[in-house]
Amino acid sequence: MLRRGILALPAVLPLAAARAQSFPDRPLRLVVPFPPGGAADFLGRVVGERLSRGVGQPVTIENRSGAGGNIGTAAALAAERDGHTLLLNGVPVAVNRFLFARLPFDPDADLVPVAMIALSPNIMVVPNSLPVNSVAEFVALARTRRLNYASIGNGTSLHLAGAQFAIAAGVEMDHVPYRETGAANTDVIAGRVEVMFQTIAAAADLVRSGRMKALAVTSAERAPGFDEVPTLREAGVDLVSVGWFGLFAGRGTPADRVAVLEREALAAVRDEAVATRIRGSGSIPRPMDGAEFRAFIASEVARLSETVRVAGIRAD
Repeated sequence: MLRRGILALPAVLPLAAARAQSFPDRPLRLVVPFPPGGAADFLGRVVGERLSRGVGQPVTIENRSGAGGNIGTAAALAAERDGHTLLLNGVPVAVNRFLFARLPFDPDADLVPVAMIALSPNIMVVPNSLPVNSVAEFVALARTRRLNYASIGNGTSLHLAGAQFAIAAGVEMDHVPYRETGAANTDVIAGRVEVMFQTIAAAADLVRSGRMKALAVTSAERAPGFDEVPTLREAGVDLVSVGWFGLFAGRGTPADRVAVLEREALAAVRDEAVATRIRGSGSIPRPMDGAEFRAFIASEVARLSETVRVAGIRAD
């Protein structure tokens, strides 16, 4: 029995190698559970373009937004778990378990971290019509009346940054979630909501064209391309709140296929042309392999559980 097993091993290895080499054998689908126009959408398209060259197959981006990323995540997990469907997700993977009474999936049991892509600072933007030009002036105004802050859904980095800002600044603000990045930006520009902690990718052109005002960035250091915009800490509010994004596969995806996806995803983020585009959008390339990414997510789960508890955030 033992001898037969040993003799069979060399025959098994070529089969596994052949399977890995034949993957993928058709186009990949990358589900982005957030609306077009934001940091997640941008990262998915930039990395997906480079990933397609690495694997030799087209990568199709599918935006399935709603319920703080839960709808798109469930859609990705409903596909055959053969490696041809990937999910790009971020903070909601760690925080939604604390915001929603029930999830249509188990983020730990059902998702396999493939690779981390980037960190994404947010930028605090307000309408031009709002009579403030600094964080201090905004806080002073917020202490005279209750203001609204927009996001693109519960549990997103935009939502958390707004809630954390209110606590750190000692003001009360109401959360207004949107399904679409464009609709949220439109209402900020029009003054229907007073502030948004938008992703830099989604706000950059609007700020640079003078259609809305940027007061601060939420990262520990000033953001690439926005050297003139102070951090919240520099502006007097002791807060750092940064989003992050990475790729996931469904649990049960063959390990050899996950390894291929991990290798090519890391190659994409480490490609200097891709990294330059990521930095140009205001995000920070942060390639991590699956094991590192899994440990990072575990640390975020611990951190964000405390954030949700202190802020009293719930899915609304």
